[in-house]
Amino acid sequence: MRRVLITALAVAMLASVAVTAPAVAAEETQPAETITWGACTDETLIKAGAECGYLSVPLDYSRPRGEKIQLALSRVKHKTPDARYQGVMLTNPGGPGGSGLLLATRGTRVPNRAGDAYDWVGFDPRGVGSSKPALSCVPDYMDYNRPNYVPTTRQLEKTWLRRSKSYADACAEKNSRALLENIKTTDTVKDMESIRKALRVEQLNFYGYSYGTYLGQVYGTLFPQHVRRMVLDSTVDPRNVWYQANLNQDVAFDVNLNIWFGWVASHDAVYHLGKTQAAVKQVFDEQLKKLAAVPAGGYIGPDEFIDVFQQASYYQLRWTLLGDALAKFVNQGDWQTMKGLFEAFGGRGDDNGYAVYLAVQCTDVKWPPSWQQWKRDNWRTYQQAPYFTWQNAWFNGPCLYWPAKPGKPVKVDGSKVPSVLMIGETLDAATPYEGSLEVRSRFPGARLIGEPGGTSHAITPRGNACVDNRIADYLATGALPERKPGRTADVECAPLPLPVPPPAPASVPQAATSRVPA
Repeated sequence: MRRVLITALAVAMLASVAVTAPAVAAEETQPAETITWGACTDETLIKAGAECGYLSVPLDYSRPRGEKIQLALSRVKHKTPDARYQGVMLTNPGGPGGSGLLLATRGTRVPNRAGDAYDWVGFDPRGVGSSKPALSCVPDYMDYNRPNYVPTTRQLEKTWLRRSKSYADACAEKNSRALLENIKTTDTVKDMESIRKALRVEQLNFYGYSYGTYLGQVYGTLFPQHVRRMVLDSTVDPRNVWYQANLNQDVAFDVNLNIWFGWVASHDAVYHLGKTQAAVKQVFDEQLKKLAAVPAGGYIGPDEFIDVFQQASYYQLRWTLLGDALAKFVNQGDWQTMKGLFEAFGGRGDDNGYAVYLAVQCTDVKWPPSWQQWKRDNWRTYQQAPYFTWQNAWFNGPCLYWPAKPGKPVKVDGSKVPSVLMIGETLDAATPYEGSLEVRSRFPGARLIGEPGGTSHAITPRGNACVDNRIADYLATGALPERKPGRTADVECAPLPLPVPPPAPASVPQAATSRVPA
């Protein structure tokens, strides 16, 4: 959610992907429920044997014969004989705002070739990536030279409020009002139903990550008769969309960062940053103070520093990369590595994911209209979570001024959905574990795999045999663990082992996920 577009994003899936579009004239004359498949242009999709295309859907579903928009789709068809075909597996990586095209390749990660019996379909939701039109408001909004996140002075507070309003105003100026009014979760869920109809199938299978789990919940509520099997990894709590969800995240992100401090301390022979969690935390805090006074290299201030190390709260897979970067920064004055990470993680110069994130979250539900309430709630949360509270508050700040009317969230009811397999790590920060327990209680057909002590978000399947083999069994046969009574996981799996620092320094990734909630 939010910065895991991502999410989810999950780990390396959320770059925008170009696809080959049908000719404009053909799009205008074809029925809305037809996809013209053709060649993809992304190398990963080409290598996977995918095909790509566009689907025309109503901009406003209350006016089905009115203006149309185009959804970009990708598909990797089943590799089994038709007699063993299990249907369409629609996917979403989260965000909101994450590109889902590369998720069409996800089936090969499922053990025992259980994914081979499905057509894996990815799509860029409305407003995202290669879908048309794509939202953008201020491409360099998250660039360098931003004010300190923590508004310790009235001037800083006013500056951030002006920035938030300027972004919302730019979104109103540069994008269709009609699109901004019709980009709620319910609109994307109706797009999912349009995709089902265009693929000429009676039921969908669905694999959703992070915010994608909320799409699954709402689709299962509105169209339960069209759900076959559903996998939800890192589940959104439907009670808290979206204002309270972000406050809950703040606390959880800080908890996980402190856990990472302890891990860094346990490898002091590698990183030389302190032998205790408290010692590493002190070093980290000292860097924040120094950067608030003088940005490193003229680029890395406290905002950029916090943005980079939020990744430690998302993914244990990045702990060694971040430990190496912090050690180089502190011990060698290497700010260039930090700059490279900031640009890789943040998708610098492209605000599409951020614009869509806001467009969805600001209109799914009415946010508190009073800045004074935001201010009270965030300063109160800051007492527990000083690292990420104000970063997150300003990330959502444009919702105070958003130029489209909010709607009302769907009351999630999974009583008619036949079966769901859920996965959640108990210290997942982006979608705290209580959300998984709540959704399980609303879906009688759901079973939950819990991973006690795990801090990672939306990464399956990722080599944890206890988890991945159960996903494979479910996709192959529909098999689920026995449901236990009460508000609990139905089966527990140990999370992946903690990473071990490599003998050589970790390198900056060539591609990384963009920011991501829900």
